[in-house]
Amino acid sequence: MSIRLVALTALTLLASGCVVEQPARPRPMVVEREPVVQREYVEVIAPQQPPVELVEAEPAPRHGYVWARGYWHWDGRQYIAHRGHWEAERPGYHYVHPHYERRNDGWHLNVGVWAAG
Repeated sequence: MSIRLVALTALTLLASGCVVEQPARPRPMVVEREPVVQREYVEVIAPQQPPVELVEAEPAPRHGYVWARGYWHWDGRQYIAHRGHWEAERPGYHYVHPHYERRNDGWHLNVGVWAAG
């Protein structure tokens, strides 16, 4: 029986073999330092004065948010009302509500923005 045991052990060793694992090939790594944000800006110039200020009930204050008032948006043919909405507060900034300014070529919409200070 010892010959059988030796033969079985030798057969097991030959069948199992050694597995050598190769290190993975290095892959290129891309690290973005700053998020890529695509910003599009379209200037709205209306040929006529917007209607009087959009009248809507301003809701009760909400902690951590600022109410951005509604405004009139020129769609190329007419003014369309855009209702107000909540904006999360940004420490160190204040919210400038949307408004129109009269210039030589018409009425320019300044959309609501956060300004430093």
